[in-house]
Amino acid sequence: MANEITVFRPLLAGLDLTDTVVTFDALHSQTAHARFLVEDKKAHYIAVIKRNQPLLHRQLKQTPWRNVPLLDKTRATAHGRDEIRRAKTATVARGLDFPHATQAVQIVRRRRTITTDRVTLQRVYAATDLAAHQADAPEIAHHVREHWGIGNKIHHVRDTTFTEDASRMRTGTAPRAMATLRNLAIGALRLTGYDNIAAGLRKHSRDATRPLTTLDIT
Repeated sequence: MANEITVFRPLLAGLDLTDTVVTFDALHSQTAHARFLVEDKKAHYIAVIKRNQPLLHRQLKQTPWRNVPLLDKTRATAHGRDEIRRAKTATVARGLDFPHATQAVQIVRRRRTITTDRVTLQRVYAATDLAAHQADAPEIAHHVREHWGIGNKIHHVRDTTFTEDASRMRTGTAPRAMATLRNLAIGALRLTGYDNIAAGLRKHSRDATRPLTTLDIT
């Protein structure tokens, strides 16, 4: 995890991020990252805040959300779940304990597992430097959904289809190399029209020449 944090700035240093909205999860919700984006790159951020930032998480959680009107509601079905998301945003007059933050965000996710009818409720908090006139609740919620979409399309598949989290390969750069190969396989299959990566892998495993054809290697 430390490696991910330290490469954040070098990875983005060469990019023109002026007026770009950068989203990141709780691991990268670091004050140095926020300052770098706003002050050096002239970008904006939406930072998901969890309990690894206990004071800020408590501050966001204690915002009087009951008094804030519901400003966005969406519904989607994927991965065997029916999910309803409700988003609220609030301008924080006294400021948040995070660089340049001007709005607090609450997203409530109600998930129902279709096969079992089990319902779970999750409250997600975030902070952003975007003022209310720059981005309203639907726009901020859209950015967060796009961010989660990356996790669903990449990390979820790598974990469930390739059982990446169970891998015992931890020596040197081997984990990074294997992650790259998994991403290559996922990307190649998606580019050739496979939405179900597991089905694509099964089909390719039946014919030794098919992976070469998919990768345009002859």
